[in-house]
Amino acid sequence: MKPVAFDKNQSYERQAEILKVLGHPIRLKIIAGLITQTCNVKKIWECLQLPQATVSQHLALLKNKGIIQGTRDGVEVYYHVTSEEAKQIVQALFTLEGCGK
Repeated sequence: MKPVAFDKNQSYERQAEILKVLGHPIRLKIIAGLITQTCNVKKIWECLQLPQATVSQHLALLKNKGIIQGTRDGVEVYYHVTSEEAKQIVQALFTLEGCGK
């Protein structure tokens, strides 16, 4: 195995913060699903089979940390992943398939 070289000038704080946020299984599932498709809250909680309030709390945290963003379409908000770092981390962990498939 090839040794890893560390860049002394790079800041690792943002990556560490993303890893902390993705450390919860529900948030990890949400990001994995949102990488492959944009979803509204109802579709997310139906796919996860969790209460709407629980999903909304996790979405709020992901949004506050700059990992996802919501786009309003009438009365509904559709979420998508905006953090390239989060996408790369989750894609490195999983072979992604959308929850609607």
